[in-house]
Amino acid sequence: MPIPFLAPDDDVTPFPSVRTALSEPNGLLMAGGNLNPERLLSAYKAGIFPWYESEEPILWWSPDPRCIIWPEELRITRSLRKTINGAHFEITENKAYRDVMRQCAAPRKGSSGTWVTDEMIDAYCELNSMGVARSVEVWLAEQLVGGLYGIQLGRVFVGESMFSRERDASKVALAHLAQCGRYSLIDCQLETPHLVSMGATTIRREHYIHLLQEYGKSADEHIRYAPVSQL
Repeated sequence: MPIPFLAPDDDVTPFPSVRTALSEPNGLLMAGGNLNPERLLSAYKAGIFPWYESEEPILWWSPDPRCIIWPEELRITRSLRKTINGAHFEITENKAYRDVMRQCAAPRKGSSGTWVTDEMIDAYCELNSMGVARSVEVWLAEQLVGGLYGIQLGRVFVGESMFSRERDASKVALAHLAQCGRYSLIDCQLETPHLVSMGATTIRREHYIHLLQEYGKSADEHIRYAPVSQL
């Protein structure tokens, strides 16, 4: 079944119900549209996120199952705890959002491209200026060596990407996020062996949507969201 395709200037057409997302590829829901704040935030509030490469149209996803981390169940090894408790790294929040995104966009081993496009960096930095998008930075000798970024919706943190230039730096950022006490749920979107090794699990999309509705009440209700079809 074909997915809806929106024109870049279409700010009116709602997202389809996530129940109409394809099973193969898992979660593909819609293509096209734009990355303006209203469209992005309406997507995240409905359990949808953009994921595409620079030569592709914007692709919108809502996979089933969904990979999440319960903060209290984050798996921290003895060696990682030693690193966290030491004076090795300095951790900050929202000090270098754009720099974190650029590091996440850098080429990685075994990959020739990136899905963190310049268009996406500009869009998420605008959300950061609105207080919706947040980053965690890990520094060593005043150099940015690790971090992560994502979207905050109430007590839900939707993680987008993380990077590490020093051993365990991204794990330190994730541990900080889990232990800061502000989040009841960390959404990892897609399962990876690395996330599973740190305690990530999967839940059904319907369950995730209900948790998002329960925990995701945020203080940005002044924003006019693009419409979303009902579940």
